[in-house]
Formats: sequence, C-alpha cells, structure tokens
Amino acid sequence: MLTYLRMAERTALVALFLTMSGIFFLSVVTREIGGTFASKFAWIEEAVRFMNIFLVFLGLGLALERGKHMGIDTLRDRLPDAPRKVLLKVIDASGFLFSVYMVWLGYGLVTFVLGTGQTSPTLGLQTGYIYLAPVIGFALLALRYALSFLGVIDRFSTPDQPEVDH
Repeated sequence: MLTYLRMAERTALVALFLTMSGIFFLSVVTREIGGTFASKFAWIEEAVRFMNIFLVFLGLGLALERGKHMGIDTLRDRLPDAPRKVLLKVIDASGFLFSVYMVWLGYGLVTFVLGTGQTSPTLGLQTGYIYLAPVIGFALLALRYALSFLGVIDRFSTPDQPEVDH
C-alpha cells in the first residue's frame, strides 16, 4: 500500500512540475510574440503559483521519509542507543501531533474560505481549494511520522543508494 502511495505522490509531483514548466514556457512565448494576444494567457501566472503551492506541500511526506527535511543531528547521532531511540520516538510523536494539528487548522480554513465564496482573479476558482494543499501535505506528513514512530519506515537510516550530485 505504501508503495502505491509513494508512486502516486511521485507521479503527481512530476506531473505538476512538468505542467508548470510547460505552461510557463507558453506564457513566456506568448508575451514575446503575442502582443495583445498575450493578455488571454494572464491566467497562467496564477495557475503556476497555485500549482507551486501544491508541489511544495505534496512533497512533504516523501521528503520526510527520505530524510531530506532539515534537522540538527549532532546530538542525536552522538547519543547512546537507548536514549537515541527515545529521542527519535519523541521527535516522531511531536511531528505527528503538530502535523495533525495543522491538518485540523487547515481544514477549518478551507471550510471558512469556501463559505465566503471568494474566487481567484484570473482563473475563477474558489480560493478555498488552494488551502487544500497544506491539508493534504500535512496529512501525508503525519502519516510518515506515524509510520516512522511505529517502525514501518526508518527515516533516520542512511539511504541504500548514493546521492547523485548535480
């Protein structure tokens, strides 16, 4: 099940990124050669901004699972095994609780903004849907913290594959 979730997350992230890149390129081209025709593509800026928000939040869970979140590991790595395990459980539990709290706050914000009927200027979308990005992202983050707490994933271990520097 977790394999399918990872694949769905990666697919969504790649699709979002490629779509953002493609339509932003289209926006640049239309501004260069389009003249007044370019004004019909004003929605692209807003769409790319909204997609970028979803891109950031949808990547939270995968980044945590791969150990890519920023952290201070000097003390953690120097602790003996028993206190280290306790510290890791405390980190995972507090991360889980914070993420669930953010989901709860985000959901309240989504329902409030949807209730106002506010829409985005160029796309005409209800802006409440934009606030779903943190709700989904923090839910995925909470799931990863819970899986780490339960020992299903080991986000603190060294990855099996070497990092590729670009």
